[in-house]
Amino acid sequence: MTAPLREVMLRRPGPHFGDAFDEPVHGFRHRVDLPLAARQHDALADLLARLGVNVRVADEEGLGPDSVYVFDPLLITDRGAIPLRSGKPTRRGEEAALEEWTRGAGIPTAGRIDTPGTVDGGDTFWLKPDLLCIGRSLRTNTAGARQLAELVGGRVETFDMSYWRGPGEVLHLLSVISPVADDLAVVYRPLLPAGLHELVADLGIRALAVEDNEFETLGSNVLAVEPGVVVLAEGNPRISAALAKAGCEVRTIDLSEIGLNGSGGPTCLTRPVWRDTAGETA
Repeated sequence: MTAPLREVMLRRPGPHFGDAFDEPVHGFRHRVDLPLAARQHDALADLLARLGVNVRVADEEGLGPDSVYVFDPLLITDRGAIPLRSGKPTRRGEEAALEEWTRGAGIPTAGRIDTPGTVDGGDTFWLKPDLLCIGRSLRTNTAGARQLAELVGGRVETFDMSYWRGPGEVLHLLSVISPVADDLAVVYRPLLPAGLHELVADLGIRALAVEDNEFETLGSNVLAVEPGVVVLAEGNPRISAALAKAGCEVRTIDLSEIGLNGSGGPTCLTRPVWRDTAGETA
């Protein structure tokens, strides 16, 4: 999750994203300004490119508005891609579109999540290269977590997420923790599973706490481009200052329309394709 990011995929907001507020099931906060969303998405792609990342941008391709949050439908492992099966029915099909892309890029499919299992990518992250964490949530069920653990192999830890505000504004595991270096993570403690809090402490990972108001503005959703080089949504000055004090290079970007409106931060908007663990620095 924090090794140097070499290649990433993004999905451009299109007409369905522009109409998202008209369908309450999508959970957008206000009517979408599509031209502004497109400019912010372009700015994110440009920032990542300037940081040395090879950026691949796909069009909306008739998929729903949530497809712009491209982290969720697919997991890429050392052995290949794992198309997931979202717990949000309106997102079904996004995984097939991404699998078509990964196959075209020469990335094999290592396995799939099958009925009745559900998994959202936002409920998964590697805390260490050989340690996958899975959140059991309103989008990732027990059957899905078990299937994913079997496909990935090795050490997998599963944590129960809070019901929080219910299915309309679901809480993902990556809503409450973002690894930003081997020994550093940003966390929102009030909703962090107790077992994950214990694991982070046991591994000697320092935790930078996000305050309540900055949790609401995506302050705990931080994308590591390489260890200690991070992308953060604008409007979170306290966690930005804490990251800088901890030695991180912080790049902030306006995601008010493309991110905050649909409750997706820099991590949600990106699907890492290749992280160079061989080139990782301390």
